[in-house]
Amino acid sequence: MLEFGSIASIVIIGLIVIALAVLFTFVPVMLWISALAAGVRVGIFTLVGMRLRRVIPNRVVNPLIKAVKAGLGLSTNQLESHYLAGGNVDRVVNALIAAHRANIELSFERAAAIDLAGRDVLEAVQMSVNPKVIETPFIAGVALDGIEVKAKARITVRANIDRLVGGAGEETIIARVGEGIVSTIGSSETHKKVLENPDLISQTVLSKGLDAGTAFEILSIDIADIDIGKNIGAELQTDQAMADKNIAQAKAEERRAMAVANEQEMKARVQEMRAKVVEAEAEVPMALAEALRSGNMGFMDYMNMKNIMADTTMRESISKFSNSDKENNDDKGRKI
Repeated sequence: MLEFGSIASIVIIGLIVIALAVLFTFVPVMLWISALAAGVRVGIFTLVGMRLRRVIPNRVVNPLIKAVKAGLGLSTNQLESHYLAGGNVDRVVNALIAAHRANIELSFERAAAIDLAGRDVLEAVQMSVNPKVIETPFIAGVALDGIEVKAKARITVRANIDRLVGGAGEETIIARVGEGIVSTIGSSETHKKVLENPDLISQTVLSKGLDAGTAFEILSIDIADIDIGKNIGAELQTDQAMADKNIAQAKAEERRAMAVANEQEMKARVQEMRAKVVEAEAEVPMALAEALRSGNMGFMDYMNMKNIMADTTMRESISKFSNSDKENNDDKGRKI
């Protein structure tokens, strides 16, 4: 009986140890004790409920302890609901503490909304206290005299917490400032005016209210560097001259081709007329023979015609010989 009683006692003690281990594992007793020590009232059953709702208790209780110590009136339900929504409770509490220390009005609901929107609410609060400098790349603009001017700007911005949800980001700020720089350079009469007064760019751009609809407030725009680029006006004029030259050459080539075509057409017509003349001359002997046969032309008439033709040939030969002698004499006179 003694051995049986000792075995039973050992079993009971083991069950008690196992039960306590399971209890301390499931119920965060140490976290509950830490909360009580920090003056935060969190019920043990509340912690058990968090376990049942698949909420990690220390992800809620530890930020709650920080909030209570910082004087923020937050409740367990607020932090737990934000955790269940997929938010970062610790980051939201840190942002609220930083805003409270900097006298920035920020409610838990707005901070939670900013965090759930995917923005870093703590960084936004820090940027409200310590403004951020955004540097743009070199932005090129062309003045009215055709000279390209490149400018680089530094934009000092401060986070606007009221417009952080739904507001545009840094890319929009850079794009708007770049557009303002290009328009300001483009409206300048000469590039020298831009080089003499680079602050004119920052003043003109800053007066346009480029931070409207963005999550930032532009504090200042400073021109960090400014350089001279290409002579765009001269390049455009050169390109236009080359284009005009190519057009003129194309038109001249077109006219030459038309002239060649007209010359070929005229040659074809001359060849056609010569062919008709040859054809007509070939019909002359036949017409003479027909006239002799029909009696419309006598033998004496035929002989007279032959004499006239021989006389004409002789005159043409004499004329050619005379012209040849005259040309030779003219050449001798020029040589002398």
